[in-house]
Amino acid sequence: MGEELPLKMTGASKWFGSFQAVRNLDFEVPQGSIVGFLGPNGAGKSTSLRMALGVLSPDRGQVSLFGGAPNLESLKRVGFLPEERGLYKKMSARQIITYFARLKGMTNSAAKARADELLDMMGLSEFARARVTKLSKGMAQKVQILSALAHKPEFLILDEPFSGLDPVNQLALEELIVEEHKRGATIIFSTHVMEHAERLCEKIVMMARGRKVFDGGLDDAFAALGRAVHIGVSDGFDLGQAIAPSGFEATEEGDHWRVILKPQQSSQDALRAAIDLGAPITSFTPQEARLRDVFVSLVSEAEAQDLTDTLAADAAAQERDAA
Repeated sequence: MGEELPLKMTGASKWFGSFQAVRNLDFEVPQGSIVGFLGPNGAGKSTSLRMALGVLSPDRGQVSLFGGAPNLESLKRVGFLPEERGLYKKMSARQIITYFARLKGMTNSAAKARADELLDMMGLSEFARARVTKLSKGMAQKVQILSALAHKPEFLILDEPFSGLDPVNQLALEELIVEEHKRGATIIFSTHVMEHAERLCEKIVMMARGRKVFDGGLDDAFAALGRAVHIGVSDGFDLGQAIAPSGFEATEEGDHWRVILKPQQSSQDALRAAIDLGAPITSFTPQEARLRDVFVSLVSEAEAQDLTDTLAADAAAQERDAA
């Protein structure tokens, strides 16, 4: 199949009237990678993924899918889960997965076998012949996800795949993504819940109001935030002055000191240095870097609020569904 990049965007921009949804977007999806496409609602993620598939054309810039413009042949190598869910209500779960597998070129018998395999994998075997209208919202969503990967695509594009799933099924989907990756699939998924990317991805792209704010490895993202450890001391001990000759920078923050860690330093190095200095340590808390904190550090206050509002709306929707 060649070694073309599954996806490359160069200067891609998209307007809807006077509103610019995507601004001069450059990024690549390396073959064999799992890429997290992160940002709040309204960041331009779905518009970008639609351009990747040729559903929308960029008003400026270029999109390359497997080395060329998206077309029917390259799209056969792709499995896509849209953000807007929708299934044929009169069909059963098995029929739907079989149908989408056949659309991508599988034989009828192979498609049915693949449907049975996937339904069993996701714990839906007993509902295989149930109409979609008889399934819960979560079950129906899993059927749609399975339809996207039924034909064992080389490249999976998943738009907000975790949305609407409870924590147990989110974990099951994470495991399924890992299995698809082990099979050899390249995967990009969009999400505003960045913890999924922390667990699954080596490369991430962060978006805010149509612009890219970060593109790189997970380690690079955490390095952009900076690592630190919080050490509490008693008796007014000046840890900052004492630890400086050991190569650490520390600032006092209330009842503790924040010790900045350089790339080659670990939290245990800082603790060992403080102990060697005879510091009267009362607490020791490594600062755990989170992608949400990285995002907030890179964007404006208004763009950070977009993420807070998106997560709040997500939580409210989950409460309504549970009621």
